[in-house]
Amino acid sequence: MSVKEKSKGFFAEFKEFALKGNVMDMAVGVIIGAAFGNIVTAFTEDFINPLIACIGGAEVAGTIKLGDTGQVLNWGHFVTAIINFLIMAFCIFLMVKAVNKLMSIGKKKEEEKPAEPPKEEVLLTEIRDLLKAQAKK
Repeated sequence: MSVKEKSKGFFAEFKEFALKGNVMDMAVGVIIGAAFGNIVTAFTEDFINPLIACIGGAEVAGTIKLGDTGQVLNWGHFVTAIINFLIMAFCIFLMVKAVNKLMSIGKKKEEEKPAEPPKEEVLLTEIRDLLKAQAKK
């Protein structure tokens, strides 16, 4: 097998992998997740942080100087990241809960329909009942 044939096989395998539905769905999810992360970050920085600052009087975007070295700890950014994470985790929890509820609604409708026994089973049951009735006579 030549190098050219090997590369065709490799690219064909990669193409098959990349065009699978799961990979494309995952790529779309990552892109939407990144955009959603930006929305949550903007919400946290533009709405949540000012509300916290107004209510508690604390500066959420605070820093602490470390001695005379000029180094600072940006604890406000850390608090913002925690708030972003909690908001995103809560939103994802709500989305998963809604999807699970929608999925269970479809399953309940399927389960509510009583399954009819196969014809053979019905016939065998009737034959059994007739034989029992004849045996009693």
